[in-house]
Amino acid sequence: MTTILILAVLVLVAIAIWQMTKIFELSQIKAVDSQIANDNDNKYNGYLLFVFLIFIYGITIFSFWKYGKMLLPEAASAHGAEYDSLMLVSMAIIFFVQTITQALLYYFGYKYRGVEGKKALFYADNDRLEFIWTIIPVIVLAGLILWGLYTWTNIMDINDDDDPIVVELYAQQFNWTARYAGADNVLGGANVRMIDIDKANILGVDESDTYGKDDIIVKELHLPVGRKVNFKMRSQDVLHSAYMPHFRAQMNCVPGMITQFSFTPTITTADMRNKPEIIEKVKRTNAMRAEKAAAGAENMDPWEFDYILLCNKICGKSHYNMQMKIIVEEEEEYNKWLAEQQTFSQSMVSVQ
Repeated sequence: MTTILILAVLVLVAIAIWQMTKIFELSQIKAVDSQIANDNDNKYNGYLLFVFLIFIYGITIFSFWKYGKMLLPEAASAHGAEYDSLMLVSMAIIFFVQTITQALLYYFGYKYRGVEGKKALFYADNDRLEFIWTIIPVIVLAGLILWGLYTWTNIMDINDDDDPIVVELYAQQFNWTARYAGADNVLGGANVRMIDIDKANILGVDESDTYGKDDIIVKELHLPVGRKVNFKMRSQDVLHSAYMPHFRAQMNCVPGMITQFSFTPTITTADMRNKPEIIEKVKRTNAMRAEKAAAGAENMDPWEFDYILLCNKICGKSHYNMQMKIIVEEEEEYNKWLAEQQTFSQSMVSVQ
């Protein structure tokens, strides 16, 4: 709210300055009433270009200083480091080019402003300049595109190498459900037409499919660190998008089809909680929650960091709250947790 108020004040101040400028212009008695810009107009506009240049650089520096701490922490997946490197290099090139070109744009706007009696030089063409400003972007963009394609190919290489765990992520308005493939590591067949609420078959698992009998259906996602996970994704109703920001992973969940994504977690939840940037984030967040709780706000208990699965498609009125907790742990802890869960066949027996 404070940010909104500050922005509103800045806008109002800008409007007030603009109105005062118009009043000043109207109050001046001019010998010649002309709509053609004179040398003074061009000079002042040139100065304003420099003012605006300082403003956009200033707001950029301020944003990095003020909101840089809001960025995601270190990637917690094997492919995340390469993904972050590609993003960092791309943004560095963009900011470098933007800084140079904007400075030149506004400088030339001032240096070559209109002056009475001065005629602009007509410059037909220059093959060398045209070659330079064409070939440099071509080389840079080609390099980024090839690097991006290589990274994308590696990330999207969904295979059964390295003995992956198979997990289905099932999306519906407005919650997630996970289904583990069980001891055989093969998911049973499923279809939304087979959903039977009376039998608690909420995912429409085919009861006649033997592969599905040992499947495990849960509402909290546990993953073993250092073990590859192949995700199969379905949607019951509308288009959703499974987004796991800390793992740099996202894939659409499309009704009527199965989409896939794969990654290997590399940092446990406990280890991530102990990282300095996460400790600082938790401290900041709980300070804000304590302040709101003191003002009478509800549900402001202390927050603890957890990996999270979000929906990154606007899927309805409760889209903002469609999330699932993810716990990355050592394989021994994961196996212990998995052994405590009820299989699909056991859940069918218990409701009969």
